[in-house]
Amino acid sequence: MPTATGSSPFASLTDYIALPRVEGIALSPDGETAVLTVGALKKDGTAYERALWAVPATGGGTPRRLTRSAKGEAGAAFTASGDLLFVSARSDAEGDADDESGQLWLLPAAGGEARPVTRLAGGVDGIAATAEAAETVVVTAALLPGADSLESEAALRAKRKEKKVSAILHDAYPVRYWDHDLGPAEPHLLGLDLGDLEETIAAAVAESAAGEEQQTDAAPGDVETAGSPEKPYPATLPRPRDLTPRPGRSADHAEAALTPDGATLIVSLERREQRAGRRVIVAIDTASGRSTTLFDETGVDYEMPAVSHDGTRIAFLRTVKSTPEAPTDEEVWVAGIDGSKAARVVADWDRWASSLTFDAGDAALIATADDDGRGPVWRLPLDGGSAQKLTDDDFAYANVVVDRRTGDLVALRSSWVLPPHPVRIARSGSVTPLATPAASPAAPGSIADVETTAEDGARVRGWLLLPDGASAEAPAPLLLWIHGGPLGSWNAWSWRWAPLLAVARGYAVLLPDPALSTGYGLDFIARGWNSWGGKPYTDLMSITDAVASRDDIDETRTAAMGGSFGGYMANWVAGHTDRFRAIVTHASLWALDQFSGTTDNSEYWQRIFTPEAMLEHSPHRFVANIRTPLLVIHGDKDYRVPIGEGLRLWSELAEHHADEEGRMPHRFLYFPDENHWVLKPQHAVIWYETVFAFLAEHLRGEEFRRPELLG
Repeated sequence: MPTATGSSPFASLTDYIALPRVEGIALSPDGETAVLTVGALKKDGTAYERALWAVPATGGGTPRRLTRSAKGEAGAAFTASGDLLFVSARSDAEGDADDESGQLWLLPAAGGEARPVTRLAGGVDGIAATAEAAETVVVTAALLPGADSLESEAALRAKRKEKKVSAILHDAYPVRYWDHDLGPAEPHLLGLDLGDLEETIAAAVAESAAGEEQQTDAAPGDVETAGSPEKPYPATLPRPRDLTPRPGRSADHAEAALTPDGATLIVSLERREQRAGRRVIVAIDTASGRSTTLFDETGVDYEMPAVSHDGTRIAFLRTVKSTPEAPTDEEVWVAGIDGSKAARVVADWDRWASSLTFDAGDAALIATADDDGRGPVWRLPLDGGSAQKLTDDDFAYANVVVDRRTGDLVALRSSWVLPPHPVRIARSGSVTPLATPAASPAAPGSIADVETTAEDGARVRGWLLLPDGASAEAPAPLLLWIHGGPLGSWNAWSWRWAPLLAVARGYAVLLPDPALSTGYGLDFIARGWNSWGGKPYTDLMSITDAVASRDDIDETRTAAMGGSFGGYMANWVAGHTDRFRAIVTHASLWALDQFSGTTDNSEYWQRIFTPEAMLEHSPHRFVANIRTPLLVIHGDKDYRVPIGEGLRLWSELAEHHADEEGRMPHRFLYFPDENHWVLKPQHAVIWYETVFAFLAEHLRGEEFRRPELLG
């Protein structure tokens, strides 16, 4: 296996997985402090623990750690008064000793210990929304449908646990999502008034007395579910109000925003339709729970709602569902808080917003969107003007938050040579890096923008990462790395897909954006629509030709690799050309008719293909043509691209290419307990060790070195 040289953390897989990583950012109401969620490798190297760090939001200063617990913290958000909320499974001194569920916690701005805000039996999944001018917060939490109160829900959970029951009864599709089973609990949105959080000794005493009285009143034979009476929900904590009773699966992917006064929750929910559903926008009165549908249209999704700072307007995305004929645009709309006077804005903007928030003065929206291999921040005027690009660099921005005092923004930004780090963006567009406890490591090699012209005249571009020393005298072997999606772009750092690890080992890495990629307009996506094996494939071959012709690239030593849609395309490449010496196909689609019925979201995939195109562009039809050694990788907990794809691919490779003794040049790396991405740190190490050993075998002529922990 090729070894990396130098002191860069990318030279060692052990050093790489130990790099701390910034995963989120929140801004205090006064705009003075940014709170970062930072992940760090545990001492045993088997998982990541997360903590919250405070840094000055105006630049300079020193990071200050705010939280420290064995269970870690995540999902930071500020209340209107400046208290910090987060979700953690840390120990609650007044809760059950064996409770490992995550709960909502509050760290007071005035100082002192963090304290729990919830004590739900199934825990809190996340913070859905906070109010700018009120002590109202909405959380997401899963509740069992057979219970009619928080107390009975807790008792029912305890009984399932006692009886070791894990069975789930479904009456609707789907039954799983990405890497986890759905049910039996259903996702709810729960409203909390933080003003009801009691701190007095009297409240604690009263709560204890109530519990003792209940125990005394219970008859000897009065056994409630798990063997004890229902425990009352703590009186010292604000009692959650269920804003979405009997939700079914409608709140699985809820996107929510609160009005500044906390009185109204604007939320995108799913309205089920046979196997699928459409997204609708609903207004919910947080006091009464009364719900009013604002936008609901057959064949249309309404998503990503945002509320203006003055509470009078909402913004959202409106998308007509795509069909095999063509992809559809994602439109930005604005309406009154009651849904009136709805109108599309920046109609000529041919980009897809990945986030929306109102600018400081509510006269524009602040958005992020893919653009030409980058992910800039945009200002979208509401007065009929055109979209304005606020940042113009080689970075992608995320988690953008508005400082209402100054109009500046704070955000995380990254590129393929710099991991996510916090920055401040001035109104002028100038960017100032903020302090961070996770300093960016020096990247090996160099990065360049490359492009070519496809056979139909379309411009096809990508990033080329070159190792140090690559030259005409020492050309580097080339890895064509194909992105997933397929609606995506190679524009932002990924801790999971890390081309710098290959660069540190002497490989050049090409990250192209072929047809179907975002950030180049709707027409560019349409070039590959309902035709995955068409222009996406020829685009990849065209830009590979252009890069392989460089004198610092060794065109005789090339490999292709990709995951998800990238794995699909790796399989398609394998069946249509023998130009590559090796191909790595991770979590890949192999037989589209099989995949479309077993994936966790079958309706979408069957809706965007015609039956004829699904068959025509299925890689399995070309298995007999494969001449290149394949490394097949799949996780059994991958529900988006189920393990059946990898198993069938492996079976059919053996059917067509195994010799009389059953041997093949191909290999299959299988993870019984991993999902679509393979996320456990030591499994990620094994993933890269195996990939690099496979590439070294076929591109460098080295003997295959089996990773030690594979036995």
